[in-house]
Amino acid sequence: MPRVAKLVACDPKTRMELEKIADSQKEERRFVRRAQMVLGCVVGKRIMDIAADLGEQKDVIIKWRNRFVESGIKGLLDSPRSGKPVTYGSEWQKRVLEKLDETPPNGLTRWDGPTLAASLVTSEDAVQRFLRKEGIQLARLRTWCISTDPDFAAKAADIVGLYLNPPENAIVISVDEKPSMQALSRQTGVVKTRNGKIASAIKSTYKRNGTQNLFAALEVASGQIHGKTTKSKKRIDFIAFMDDVLSEIQSGKDVEYHVILDNYCIHKRCDEWLANHKNVHFHYTPTSASWLNQVEIWFNIMTRKVLRGASFDSTTQLSAAIAKYIAAYNENASPFVWKKREVKGSQIANKLSNLRG
Repeated sequence: MPRVAKLVACDPKTRMELEKIADSQKEERRFVRRAQMVLGCVVGKRIMDIAADLGEQKDVIIKWRNRFVESGIKGLLDSPRSGKPVTYGSEWQKRVLEKLDETPPNGLTRWDGPTLAASLVTSEDAVQRFLRKEGIQLARLRTWCISTDPDFAAKAADIVGLYLNPPENAIVISVDEKPSMQALSRQTGVVKTRNGKIASAIKSTYKRNGTQNLFAALEVASGQIHGKTTKSKKRIDFIAFMDDVLSEIQSGKDVEYHVILDNYCIHKRCDEWLANHKNVHFHYTPTSASWLNQVEIWFNIMTRKVLRGASFDSTTQLSAAIAKYIAAYNENASPFVWKKREVKGSQIANKLSNLRG
């Protein structure tokens, strides 16, 4: 009489995990088969039927059933083996790290996997595995900007204060310009890649049709954008843009305007204009701290949605596209939420070993 598998106690959570492994397309094939054997025992199938279904020996099924009963799903994993001696142990790892502290050969500015492996006369695959494990990314480059402005704290506090707690009866405006936007004529469309996926495409050759400058002002409280394209970005263009912005914003007579600007030369020496607009106050960001100016966020959004991968046969067409986008954006504009964030990881070290310890 055929043997019937022992009833295997299995709680609902463990059974669900077994079923997931048994149906998996990503787990190791032998691990999947073991789960299928045990699952057959869990549902009360006969050993003979499980063996026939899976094309497996009865003794093998009994072995993994018993391992599961003793240790649960962990029992379906291979037992530790002595294996071959460790080739890439601690001494080898130490050599890799020490080599990374040395100057790369042949005029290279940085080490890469193949060069590192060749220099150590070792396996390139082993080097790459070790670097991944340690989180060392030789090809990745980080840049950051540290303001050396001696008045950084005071200036930054002034601007952040305007974002978080603006004065009463005041409008806070973030202003900057995006210069030298190129009107490029080029073929655009879609392509199917080698792996069968569809991607946007632009032809590598193009025709230059001139450049445009974009002045933009963000109303911090509402998120509304005021924009104007110009051929140049001189002080006279900036002043004309500010006149346009003030005329577009509907406000009472006693309203004060607080304008956040960077330290670009055309934003300075506007004393005569400011004297004629006594309700307008300019606030300058610290040097090398453009990230404090919220309109920069909008410039990034506009660049992705309007400029990247586009084709324009003239600067007029480019300007029209930007104006159309601004109009559409303002229909659903909302303010950016200023969040304080602690910046970490900006301490530069001359050697890898100086970051480990």
